[in-house]
Amino acid sequence: MPSFDITSEVDKVALSNSIDTAAKQIGNRYDFKGTSAKVEFNDKDSVITLFGDNEFQLDQIKDILLPAMEKKEPDSSKRLEHKTVQTISGSKVKQELVVRDGIDSDLSKKIVKAIKDSGLKVQASIQGEAVRVNGAKRDLLQDAIAHVKKSITDFPLKFGNFRD
Repeated sequence: MPSFDITSEVDKVALSNSIDTAAKQIGNRYDFKGTSAKVEFNDKDSVITLFGDNEFQLDQIKDILLPAMEKKEPDSSKRLEHKTVQTISGSKVKQELVVRDGIDSDLSKKIVKAIKDSGLKVQASIQGEAVRVNGAKRDLLQDAIAHVKKSITDFPLKFGNFRD
């Protein structure tokens, strides 16, 4: 019986490369000279921390970082969870962007519900941080992939482990 898995994994190398690229651009920009503008990435906790003198500067840093991330891995900025802006000292601010890895339970339930509501003769089951879809024919599975791509647009998904 043919099957495939729906997953969502972060490409850590592409992410760190895009953060390094953004950090170089921030270091080279004239309007950031002499400011506390910088980007840090904690690989262990999967947290990107933005530092700046004010919220406007944080927005400028995001305008550099997010396109760099999209260039390396499409839809990767959709997996970021923006935390609130915190004041560090005086007027200096920081913001953490948590990188969500894997499919959480709410999203996996939403994917399974979308597949069941489609009316296709396939079965979807949650297996940890992945959703496995089984069907009688390969064409049904391809229709299921198309339906999930169309219905779930707010988080990057990968379709793989296709077996006949």
